[in-house]
Amino acid sequence: MNAKIIANGILRAIAILVGIALICWFFFKIQSVLAYLAMAAVLALLGRPIVMFLRKKLRFPNTLAVVATMVFMISIFLGILALFIPLISEQSKNLSLLDIEALKGNLNTLYLQTLDYFGASTGSFNNLLDESHIEENVLKELDLGFIPNFLNSFVNLLSNFSIGLFSVLFISFFFLKDSKLMQNGILTFVPDNKESNLIKSIDKINNLLSRYFAGILLQLFILFVIYTIALLIVGVENAIVIAFLCSLFNIIPYIGPIIGGAVMITLTMTSFIDADFSTVILPKALYVLLGLTIGQLIDNFFSQPFIFSTSVKSHPLEIFLIIIIAGLLFGVVGMVIAVPGYTAIKVILKEFLAEYSIVKKLTKNL
Repeated sequence: MNAKIIANGILRAIAILVGIALICWFFFKIQSVLAYLAMAAVLALLGRPIVMFLRKKLRFPNTLAVVATMVFMISIFLGILALFIPLISEQSKNLSLLDIEALKGNLNTLYLQTLDYFGASTGSFNNLLDESHIEENVLKELDLGFIPNFLNSFVNLLSNFSIGLFSVLFISFFFLKDSKLMQNGILTFVPDNKESNLIKSIDKINNLLSRYFAGILLQLFILFVIYTIALLIVGVENAIVIAFLCSLFNIIPYIGPIIGGAVMITLTMTSFIDADFSTVILPKALYVLLGLTIGQLIDNFFSQPFIFSTSVKSHPLEIFLIIIIAGLLFGVVGMVIAVPGYTAIKVILKEFLAEYSIVKKLTKNL
């Protein structure tokens, strides 16, 4: 009898593990759908105050209030895109005026000045390049087949973006129209005796994430102000648009600031493309780099710890590990939704599994 009970217990444990593995595999396969749901939920969370204002203050019917809110949010999105048209036009004009021969001469001058600063001669440096066979290796590895591959990737990216944008807007409309839609859908899979716990968890999650996204907006605003000041001091045209674009990259943890910094420095250099490289372009790029560094130091040591400690009640190191793991598993999208997702999981664990010591330690600040 004991052997039979043990065997049944082992089989049950294996079945549970297999079930968990299948569920994880299923979630991994539909990760894009989960990302759409998450982004739509965020959009609905941001649009909910507008809907409530239109319904309560202006007496709009619910559907009309939702439609007006969606139109308003889409208009903001299109307005932001329209801001970049002058920037693109200006940068295209700058590049069209580019004097390749003058640029080569400036780079050659900078090259000679750099060698002179480090006390090296052009002959010794060229011999070093010849011995390393850099040019030979680059030409050997160069594959012009990347051009059609790049075009195919761009078309696929554009197609996926269009599908994703439509999906997010479509889902957001119904989330705004019925604020309890997601909650009721989740309650379908929850036993009746646990419904009150789940409702409390959802309310807590909404509260924490509202504060988190408000903190993110504050974080982006601070970076936007610092970047704008740095670009205006240097004298870059369209400084406000460039600062806004580069601050938005900060939404992507850790990778975003690097991308935003590279974009800002590149746009700064192309804004003065007809000037002397060593006396104008390089110093201005260095000043912008200084502004970027100041912005990131303030963000890393003041903004982020404040947001994580006061909104999602998590330690910055804890958040760092979660973002890295989510990035390895789900890429850039995983890094973006890591903090909101982790916060939701912590709240649910505290509500349903509070008796376990590990859960108590993880959720003691919630």
